[in-house]
Amino acid sequence: MTLAVVTLAAGKGSRMKSDLPKVLHKLAGQPMLAHVLNSASRLADAQQHVVIGHGAETVQQQITGYDVSWAIQSEQKGTGHAVAQAMPQVDADATVLVLYGDVPLIRTETLQKLLDESHAGNALALLTVELDNPHGYGRIVRDEAGNIQAIVEHKDASAEQRNIREVNTGILAVSAAHLNTWLPQLSANNAQGEYYLTDIIAMAVANDVAVRAIHPQDEYEVQGVNDRLQLAALERVFQRQTADALLTAGVSLADPDRLDVRGSLTVGADVSIDIGCVFEGDVVLEDGVHIGPYCVVKNSHIGQGCEVEAYSHIDGAQLGTGCTIGPYARLRPGADLKQAAKVGNFCEVKKAVIGEGSKVNHLTYIGDADIGKEVNVGAGTITCNYDGVNKSTTEIGDGAFIGSNTSLVAPVKVGAGATIGAGSVITRTVADHELSVARGKQRNISGWARPVKK
Repeated sequence: MTLAVVTLAAGKGSRMKSDLPKVLHKLAGQPMLAHVLNSASRLADAQQHVVIGHGAETVQQQITGYDVSWAIQSEQKGTGHAVAQAMPQVDADATVLVLYGDVPLIRTETLQKLLDESHAGNALALLTVELDNPHGYGRIVRDEAGNIQAIVEHKDASAEQRNIREVNTGILAVSAAHLNTWLPQLSANNAQGEYYLTDIIAMAVANDVAVRAIHPQDEYEVQGVNDRLQLAALERVFQRQTADALLTAGVSLADPDRLDVRGSLTVGADVSIDIGCVFEGDVVLEDGVHIGPYCVVKNSHIGQGCEVEAYSHIDGAQLGTGCTIGPYARLRPGADLKQAAKVGNFCEVKKAVIGEGSKVNHLTYIGDADIGKEVNVGAGTITCNYDGVNKSTTEIGDGAFIGSNTSLVAPVKVGAGATIGAGSVITRTVADHELSVARGKQRNISGWARPVKK
């Protein structure tokens, strides 16, 4: 039997007070809808369908990399109406799993349990949860024997029904055959004037289809997002989960509540991470890496024993074993540091190789460069790599010494063992072991008077 996952993502989300469609608001660096699609994609043979409406084109543009069939709900007439828009594309023999694009933390394991329950005797399986404050949720109405009879939306519930704490999450699994029978029978005769998907529960009971309920492991799995307060709360849930997993894996976190992982973070043994750090995209920290406070690391591989000091930004960089970075350093895409290289405070490196044991320690910009081994680059040095149209390369050989406040005007080559005098502007090749000094001659003028204010 095939599985069709229908995710409802058509709402505007007016309480977000944003022009961005609600399901595109990000949690842990990814749109909420992407989290739902990721969880569903881990189910066997899942064919994904997404119902979109408000900002449909924007959703399609931003949700890429997924094999999704899109369905349009041009008018938001309720959840039953939304599911009906996807059904023409759903295999008539499939099991349908209904999810929501603004319920981002649902676990794959929970969804699998729900599917297992629906397959048992061709039942309708509901995901329900008991809340201390069920205000606003549809109530699960059971008979005296405990059998589910119906779901009553909060606005339509009686005073007695509103005392029920077991509520509907909206997530359910049922056969496409049943949905194709029941959805056309839905009525909008209710307080909202909408076609409620929940009304199919009473139809299932009337047709002697078993209605079974399971509960999620954690309440946050089924929490939806209607405003930024709720989104922020789920962000902290996600980040604390991630921090707990890192701690369990042996990572030392200075404060688990001050960590943000917005992608994939792979760690080795004896890794330590100080407060306020952000990891984005795919990041690898090998054994013994230390990340100082308030660093941002994105799409980078940091080698064994590296030290990244406070307030450093590393994006698209490769660091070999034993490198030292920062504080206040910036490594941009293409930065490639070899073993024991150092990039210090207020330095920027872009698309450049810093060779083994080489040092770029202070107030320096290195871009489009190839620096050899054991090179010392003095404070205030820059590679002048851009002429306003083209980027050019600077080459520095092994063991060279670049004096402070040097400008290397690319394309240019400095040979192995060469020395550049401080304050030089280098425009031509410097041969191996040569000394190059390129600066204006100093003049001292005696008796010179400063100008005075008129």
